[in-house]
Amino acid sequence: MPVQLSHPQAVIRLKDIEAELERLQNKKDLTAEDEQSFDELTREFAEVDDHRRQMERTAALERIRSVSATSDRRPAALAVERGSSSDGYDRDPILNPDSVEDRRFRNPWDLDEVRTFARSKGEVGQELRSRALCAVERMSGANDRVRAAATQILERWDDSDSRIARMCLATSSPEYLRGWAKVATGRGHMISLEEKQALERAMNLTDSAGGYLVPFQLDPTVIITANGSLNQIRQIARQVVATGDVWNGVSAGSVSWSFSPEATEAGDNAPTFAQPTVQLHKAQGFVPISIEAMEDEANATQEVARLLAFGRDELEATKFISGTGSGEPFGIVTALTGTSSELTQGTNTLPLTAVYGLDNGLPARYRMGASWLGHRSIYNVVRQFDTAGGAGMWVQLQGDQPSQLLGRRVYEAEAMTSTVTTGSRNLIYGDFSNYVIADRVGMTIEFIPHLVGANRRPTGQRGWYAYYRVGADVVNEGGFRMNKVG
Repeated sequence: MPVQLSHPQAVIRLKDIEAELERLQNKKDLTAEDEQSFDELTREFAEVDDHRRQMERTAALERIRSVSATSDRRPAALAVERGSSSDGYDRDPILNPDSVEDRRFRNPWDLDEVRTFARSKGEVGQELRSRALCAVERMSGANDRVRAAATQILERWDDSDSRIARMCLATSSPEYLRGWAKVATGRGHMISLEEKQALERAMNLTDSAGGYLVPFQLDPTVIITANGSLNQIRQIARQVVATGDVWNGVSAGSVSWSFSPEATEAGDNAPTFAQPTVQLHKAQGFVPISIEAMEDEANATQEVARLLAFGRDELEATKFISGTGSGEPFGIVTALTGTSSELTQGTNTLPLTAVYGLDNGLPARYRMGASWLGHRSIYNVVRQFDTAGGAGMWVQLQGDQPSQLLGRRVYEAEAMTSTVTTGSRNLIYGDFSNYVIADRVGMTIEFIPHLVGANRRPTGQRGWYAYYRVGADVVNEGGFRMNKVG
C-alpha cells in the first residue's frame, strides 16, 4: 500500500524507525525474527523517506507557482485573495496539511482535491460539509451574523447527499462572487476564465437552464436567518430547510405510559407515527434599477440582496396568514378554517370570554408553549375590555402593548383581519411549532440588461428577476385554537 502520512507524521515515523534499527544493531545476538524485523524496517524507512521527499518537492513547486501567479494578478484580485485568507492559515501543505476533522483547507472550494475512490458516501459527505464550513468562515462579503446563520443551516439541515454543502461550495467562492457581481451589474463580458468556470459549475445545481444562484452569503434565506424576520409569524413558527420540492416530517401522538408489576411484559406504549408533508412553491420577484443608479451605487450586489430579502419577507408575511395552498404556501388562517380548532364566540364582537375560551380550549400539552397571534387592532379591542381597573384590565392607555396575555407571548400579524364582524377569524392561540415553514436554500436570479416601454424602446432601466421556493402548512391542527366571530 502507498504511504499515507502527513509530512510531520512521516518525520516522526523516520525517527522511530531509526531508533529501532539502532537498538537492533546494538544487540549482540540477532534472532531470525530480529533479522526479519531489521529488513522490514529498512524497507519501510526507504518508502517513508521517499514519500517525505516527494511531499517536499510538491510543496516547493506549489510555492513557486503561488509566487508566479501572484506576480501576474491585478491589485483587486490580490485584495480578494488576501481577504479570503485573513484567518492566518498557512498555505504550506507540509507544515499545515488539509484536515477534515479541523475543518481546515488551503482552498475549500477546490473539489478536485476531494478523493472519491475507495471511500464511502459518508466519508465524502463529511469532507464536503467540512469544506463548506471552512468556506463559510473564509467567504468574503459576509458579517459574523451571516456566517453564524450559514453555519447553523449547514449543521442542522444538510442531508445525506450533502446538497446544501455542495451549493455552499459552488456559490460562496471569491471567483463566483466576483463573476456573479459582474453578470448582475451588466458586466458579464468582463468575467475571467476562473469566474466563468465557477458560474458554470454552480449552474449544474439549478433545476432548469438559465439564471444564476445567488451567492450563498447573499441568499435571502441566510440573510433572514441572520438578521431576523420582520414577519413575526416566522419568529414563532417551526422553520426547516428543505433540499427538495417537498418537506417530509414525522409527528407522533402522546406516548402512553403505564405502571406494571415486576417481571411482567411491557405493554405496547408506542405512539402512532404519521408523516406530515409541506409542499414547496415557487415565488418570484423583480427589482428594476436605472442605469445611472447602477453606475452610482458603490455596492449594487449587496443592495440587491437586501432588497430581495426585504421583498421576500413582505410577501411571506401575507401568505403565511392567508395563503391558499394552491401554488403558494398554506396560510395558518386558511389551514385552520373549517377544522375543529375553530371556536365560534361572540356575535359581531370580541368579548372577554372569547379570550378565556381560547385558553380553556387549548389542550394542556400545547398550552405551555403557546403564543397569541393577531392584528394590532384586535389587541386594542382587548385593551378596551376593562377601563375601570377590574379583573379584565390588560393595560392602561398610557402603557405600550403588553408582551403577554394570560401569561403567554403576544405577536402581531398585520395580514390578519382587523375586524370583529360576523365570520371574521381574528385571533389565534397555540403552539406555533405545529406550523412549519420550509425554506429551500438557493434563490436563482437572472439579469435583464434593458427594460422596454410600451413602444418596445429601452427605458434606461435594467432589472433582476429572482425566484425561489418556500412552503408552509399546519402539521397538527390540535395545537391551535382560532377565534371565529359568530
